[in-house]
Amino acid sequence: MKKQNFNTQFVLILIFAIFSFLIVAPFIILISVSLSSEKDILLYGYSLLPKSIDFSAYQYVFKNPQSILNAYKVTITFAALATSLGVLFMSLLAYPLSRKDLKGRNIISFFVYFTLLFNGGLVPTYILITQVLKLGDTIWVYILPTLISPWYVFMIRTFFSGIPNEICEAALIDGAHEYTIFFKMILPLSKPVLAAVALFVFLAKWNDWFTAMIYINNENLLSLQYLLQRIMKNIQLLLQSSSENIAVGDINKIPTETVRMAMAVIVAGPALIVFPFFQKYFVKGLTVGSVKG
Repeated sequence: MKKQNFNTQFVLILIFAIFSFLIVAPFIILISVSLSSEKDILLYGYSLLPKSIDFSAYQYVFKNPQSILNAYKVTITFAALATSLGVLFMSLLAYPLSRKDLKGRNIISFFVYFTLLFNGGLVPTYILITQVLKLGDTIWVYILPTLISPWYVFMIRTFFSGIPNEICEAALIDGAHEYTIFFKMILPLSKPVLAAVALFVFLAKWNDWFTAMIYINNENLLSLQYLLQRIMKNIQLLLQSSSENIAVGDINKIPTETVRMAMAVIVAGPALIVFPFFQKYFVKGLTVGSVKG
């Protein structure tokens, strides 16, 4: 019986090991290609280990390191602010909506839900943000317009609804204020869903390039994603150009595939560092929030 259990566990471990390798392998190949020369990629294709270590792609991306570092600083700043403020304000909205004794609860929920179905469109939104709110060319344009997501509000509200109401009633009898209950009792009990929402918001902000393309003209406020995308477009323009100022030999020296992979590594790195801090609560936040009434 013990031998049978051992064999079953061994098979399961082997299956999960293979599955884990298949998940990790693409990222390993990504790093390998980014550290390879363009010539090796053309000759041998993609591989788990580079034929020879070549930092040409990273040297090309960091040709102007100040702009990359500044984009990193801007992106980390607005991603951190948007995540912290977004989770706070969405929780503040979700908490009263989770209380069944709130008058007009269904009406307020409908207005929040309504914004999931309709929006004003790109042109009215652009006029509102740039002409009315005056957020163009400021770091706040990354944060304020999308600070609250109705989807995440309902996700947090669902989790709050699963917390026994007796906890709040007991605290009120003891003289606790609503804000005291919210910050010292509800939020500590809601770490799983808050961590899940925070991770989603952070990744959405970290990968945001559209906002910079539409609303930012100041070079010092460009997001990392948009800056790297612009570098890639510049490479494509150089390769397609027939200008007499660009020699054919110079064009052939410009890395393309390796630069793409290097930019992917540069962008993915911080997100991979952040994820382990949320992993403890991530799955629990999703599952518990999805099954509670």
